[in-house]
Amino acid sequence: MLILYDELYGEFEADGVLLELIQSDPVQRLKGIYQGGASRFVNKKWNTTRYGHSVGVMMLVNRLGGSLEEQVAALLHDVSHTAFSHVIDYVLEQKEENYHEMIYEKIVAESSIPHILKSAGLNWRDILLDESRWTLLEQKAPHLCADRVDYTLRDLYVCGEITLQEVHAFLDQLVVFNEQMVCSNLSAAEWFLDAYYKEVIGFFMNPLNMFGNYQLTEIIKLALQKDILSMEDFLKQDEDVVRLLKNSGYRRIEAMLSALFDSKVEKGTASCYDVHQTTKMRWVDPLVVVSGQVVPISELSINAKRVIEQAKQTIEKGVYINIHAPL
Repeated sequence: MLILYDELYGEFEADGVLLELIQSDPVQRLKGIYQGGASRFVNKKWNTTRYGHSVGVMMLVNRLGGSLEEQVAALLHDVSHTAFSHVIDYVLEQKEENYHEMIYEKIVAESSIPHILKSAGLNWRDILLDESRWTLLEQKAPHLCADRVDYTLRDLYVCGEITLQEVHAFLDQLVVFNEQMVCSNLSAAEWFLDAYYKEVIGFFMNPLNMFGNYQLTEIIKLALQKDILSMEDFLKQDEDVVRLLKNSGYRRIEAMLSALFDSKVEKGTASCYDVHQTTKMRWVDPLVVVSGQVVPISELSINAKRVIEQAKQTIEKGVYINIHAPL
């Protein structure tokens, strides 16, 4: 048995198949895959990992009464993420940001995971390849799910935007209704709505964050073009790829890395900018339990409906960035 501790969810006793999976190479690799892509290169505080998120999603599913199989699926849902997470989607121009999903079956099949699950009497294909089975783990926008809730709470807590007290108060109002994650009252839904758009607009779309991912994308495109990197390299950890870039001996890449680490950026305008960046549409409209039924918050609150529409418009517009490169 292994006692895991997570600041959001507390202690978790991992044993059996969950412990073996946590200790496996595919899951341990996620300790070196950072959630925000290039975020940590431009702000050291933005340093959550896919490992912390994956374990957190598993804990949240467990907290809400999810089965062992759904906890397994939660722990492994991001195991195919490449180095720098979604940056590879920008490199490959995958607008749905789903490259890790496209390679998921292959990555799992060639790993130790099928053997571990088989030894526990579990079929990896049944558990991992039918995402629709796990209604707590994943839901299409705008509904809540363990994946969406965990990355929001985890990122905002690490960034200092929310407190543990706020996190725990919200989690206490998170319930399961007809196998779906919902809020037990309006105030909890309003709080998460505000938190989610802090995450998407304040963090994902922060000009510095957007610049970091843009600059790293350009570096990787050039490195692939010059055969400094191959797609197989992205199945390693972030630092492995950074090392290959730094040791490439290619001056243009060295200069671009220097700009990534040291540039200053500010928000521009549609008429004055160096880079215009957009991101995948991410939005929520949490369900709230009302008189034994669930109702979207947008139908209960005029303000919530306004917030959602304004957020959508902001996301569609994207971010205009002015870059001040190091001298």
